[in-house]
Amino acid sequence: MIEVRVRHEVIRIEPWGPDSLRVRVGRHGITEDLPGALVAPKPAEVQESEHQVVNGSLTATVELVGTDTGVVPVLSFTRTDTGAELFSEQRAHFWWPGPRLREERGGGYARLEQRFHAYEGERFFGLGQHTHGRLDQKGMVLDLVQRNGEVSIPFVLSSRGYGLLWNSPAVGRVELAENGTRWVADSARQIDYWVTAGSPLQILSRYADATGHTPMLPEWASGFWQSKLRYRSQQELLEVAREHKRRGLPMSVLVADFFHWTHLGDWRFDPAEWPDPDAMIAELDSLGIRLMVSIWPSVSPLSSNYAEMRDRGLLVGTEHGLPAHAPWHDKGFDVEMPVTFYDPTNPEAREFVWETVKRNYYDRGVRAFWLDACEPELQPGHPHNLSFHSGPGSEVANLYPLASAQTFHEGSRTAGADDVVLLCRSAWAGSQRYGAALWSGDIPATWDSLRTQVRAGLNVALSGIPWWTTDIGGFHGGDPDSPEYRELIVRWFQYGVFCPLFRLHGVRDPRGAFGPEMTGGPNEVWSYGPEAGELIASALWLRERIRPYLMTQMRAAHEHGTPPMRPLFTEFPDDPSAWEVDDEFLLGPDLLVAPVLHAGATSRHVYLPSGAQWTDAWTGEVSGGGLVEAPLDRIPLFLRDGAKLPISG
Repeated sequence: MIEVRVRHEVIRIEPWGPDSLRVRVGRHGITEDLPGALVAPKPAEVQESEHQVVNGSLTATVELVGTDTGVVPVLSFTRTDTGAELFSEQRAHFWWPGPRLREERGGGYARLEQRFHAYEGERFFGLGQHTHGRLDQKGMVLDLVQRNGEVSIPFVLSSRGYGLLWNSPAVGRVELAENGTRWVADSARQIDYWVTAGSPLQILSRYADATGHTPMLPEWASGFWQSKLRYRSQQELLEVAREHKRRGLPMSVLVADFFHWTHLGDWRFDPAEWPDPDAMIAELDSLGIRLMVSIWPSVSPLSSNYAEMRDRGLLVGTEHGLPAHAPWHDKGFDVEMPVTFYDPTNPEAREFVWETVKRNYYDRGVRAFWLDACEPELQPGHPHNLSFHSGPGSEVANLYPLASAQTFHEGSRTAGADDVVLLCRSAWAGSQRYGAALWSGDIPATWDSLRTQVRAGLNVALSGIPWWTTDIGGFHGGDPDSPEYRELIVRWFQYGVFCPLFRLHGVRDPRGAFGPEMTGGPNEVWSYGPEAGELIASALWLRERIRPYLMTQMRAAHEHGTPPMRPLFTEFPDDPSAWEVDDEFLLGPDLLVAPVLHAGATSRHVYLPSGAQWTDAWTGEVSGGGLVEAPLDRIPLFLRDGAKLPISG
């Protein structure tokens, strides 16, 4: 570790795992143990001098640049073997400011900026999940804030051979402009970022070491998940399970969505609608089906837990006004009322919520928890007004989904379980270490949305979250009787087969008003007519055939941080064209998937990366790509270098 001091600014550079460095910049000194994503580093062999740190393939150098206003420290990062520059800090102006800016807010907090050079041809990937529909995010300006469908994970993978984590959960933004890159925290105490170097897969492996590896996915979670908005009673849910099995269709998970509870924040089944949960779970278990239950972080004033949580300080507070964060139409109340959220950054709140969930769900055998609205869902979206146990909302709000996942992961591990899966609507850097699976939120039921999911899912994979899925068919809308929508959902199912998790959900037409009695239209396999139903059933069985291969990839994700679903360039970084393809992907190293993403299409263009021989998985013929056939009953699939998979049964 080295520290460079210039006036009141202190720069600390220290090794943080092989080929990786952590940089912190503070005023007067470095504050330890601020909220962040990093775990304890693995040992590394390091060489240090007064202004340079060499850690494997990565070298960091601090240059003291003389200016009219005094010396300015500027960092650069290079490849150790060649000395080639990976990236460097950029001064904002020849006079003031330098590559960093600190505008005091009082009490040790400041608006912080960190600037880096821009490079011609550089591409940026990762940064969580966004709805802009792009894989390469060069040129984008992105808010660092959590919203439904917009997931902020401040990690970028660069085509220049490095990865950078902005290790701050503060609200802010990142600007990936042509004239420079700038990271901004609206209010925080110090700059903190982590850097690593290598090939794309090496970068992702080092990133997993630095922020935590995902657990091993339980085998049961790799099958088909059935869901709709919403099954309103125990009887309705069981009838779907029985009919699914009567038709001989595979199912691994069935979901009890929101409003299955008495009041928001009670975290228990409503006995009026779910009179015998133990018998229900036992019957599902006999059918080989796991029950997933929806868990919201919100607490209604009507909840039996509200007064105790309020008085013990277990709820998120506010800087101004009453501690209420969103409107909700709760059971037994005719109008919306304000609700608040539990504070998962408070260990006592995590313990309280887990013990309640354990008593009412876990002890009955539930091992799948749907952590919905865990951004959390603010209305209006003013995270700066929140007050957490770990700090003000401006500094720590983006941490919420990670801390909420921690509640359930650590609770279940303490209870002796290692097979709990969490489906989350939001995440932050490191969420994967708590068994968090991410889904893409409340998306439209459109072709454009399907195209967006392909790029969003790949960026999630490059953000260190290997477990990911979508609402197959989209969430908002979709008429099961529409021929046009039936085509879309068939194509979406074909794509979903090759996502890490395979899950159907949505609020289909006809839809009712929001409230305790709401439900959507039918959303089961047989809801879409005989022709579409047969094609969807074929997709279910294709998923069953590839599950052993998928579980092998999940093992690699667990051990090495390698995402199952990945862009072409991760396996073929030396192929320039592979960096440009954003509508195909690899599932593991051996299977290339080219989903059909346009209405009425019965063929599509496919690029097959150079450096491998590719075989059409359906015909067994060697293929060079180009225009390939894609009738409605088939998604284009290609196997690498003679790999064998049971695609056609």
